[in-house]
Amino acid sequence: MSTDTPTDAFDTSAQDRAADDWAQALEEQASAPGKSGEAESAPEFESISGPAKANGKAASQNDIQMVLDIPVQLTVELGRTKVPIKYILQLAQGSVVELDALAGEPMDVLVNGYLIAQGEVVVVNEKFGIRLTDIVTPSERMRRVSRG
Repeated sequence: MSTDTPTDAFDTSAQDRAADDWAQALEEQASAPGKSGEAESAPEFESISGPAKANGKAASQNDIQMVLDIPVQLTVELGRTKVPIKYILQLAQGSVVELDALAGEPMDVLVNGYLIAQGEVVVVNEKFGIRLTDIVTPSERMRRVSRG
């Protein structure tokens, strides 16, 4: 006789609760007074390839669907510092490392090492997140990529 517990059901319900908490926090942010009230939506991408242009919008939707599931590395950077190796070797539990960022300064949001946005830290149910406050324009992103 097996007494398996439905751990997958528990994990799924915990994930659903967390998703609901984040959705509620985002709704509160959107309805907060003093916000611009602009509804942000995902940009519509147009294909520039020849066959997709010939087949119309359905082909361009298929083109973008092919890349939507590609994983990328998203990093939120609190700050940086340069220290000598001897300092690193002296670090112990409770040591404080001074960073170049000031308290209250926006955090950089990087995708695959490229700055795409800045934001502020938020906490929802003891989990950290970041509320985006400034998005780098596509033209600025392209300029930075071509420089780097």
